[in-house]
Amino acid sequence: MLGAIVGDIVGSRFEYNNIKRKDFQLFTEECFVTDDTVLTLAVCDALLKNTGDLKRAATVSLRAFSRHYADKDYGDGFRRWMLIDNAQPYGSFGNGAAMRVSPCSIAAQTLEETKIMSEAVTSPTHNHPEGLKGAQATAVAGFLAKTGLKKQDIEHYINQHYYPMGFTLDKIRPTYRYQGSCQQTVPFALKAFFESDSFEDAIRNAVSIGGDSDTLAAITGGVAAIYYGVDSWIEEKSLTFLDDYQKEVLTQFEERFKV
Repeated sequence: MLGAIVGDIVGSRFEYNNIKRKDFQLFTEECFVTDDTVLTLAVCDALLKNTGDLKRAATVSLRAFSRHYADKDYGDGFRRWMLIDNAQPYGSFGNGAAMRVSPCSIAAQTLEETKIMSEAVTSPTHNHPEGLKGAQATAVAGFLAKTGLKKQDIEHYINQHYYPMGFTLDKIRPTYRYQGSCQQTVPFALKAFFESDSFEDAIRNAVSIGGDSDTLAAITGGVAAIYYGVDSWIEEKSLTFLDDYQKEVLTQFEERFKV
């Protein structure tokens, strides 16, 4: 889940200023934490506080974190939802469903539990089938990475159960543009992991696609960190962008779930 935070921070400065190559500085003073990190930590918080109704815990934590960090660039639908206590899911299939789900890959003990957790933390907002699918595909890829499955086998599973993966980044990169849906984000973010040879390479792949760079890299990073681990210098640098409360939630989650 730290990988999602790293991806978000690295991709933040490229979201509206895409770079279609891999040779860039990972961290600069222009990097920042976006809503992707805030809501990923909200899911961590929900998993920490869950006493049997994870959907309810996620609803509470998502609202609490987004209101506390209200200055972030949330989507219009989510912003309306977060400000109204009894707001219902709004049928979204946006990539916000997938960007925040990586903690479920870590907390779950089985593949089936991963799917159940994914739906519980996604459905309070993104209850469209494509939103649920995108989040589940991301969480499942991360869980399979945790089991030690090889990349090609994880890709085969995603291809069989979620999205056709018969493309390359080199093929889609020249024409790829900003996309906000799960179906136009998640497959490409996962491909960035499948074509990588290290955590850092996966993040560079994701940013090089263009489009919604922070969310692409957050999705990629969440899976890649589980598969490869995160280099210590990258972890240390990324933590400098978090405030004390964010670091506290992250630490509590890592201690509880033995990350």
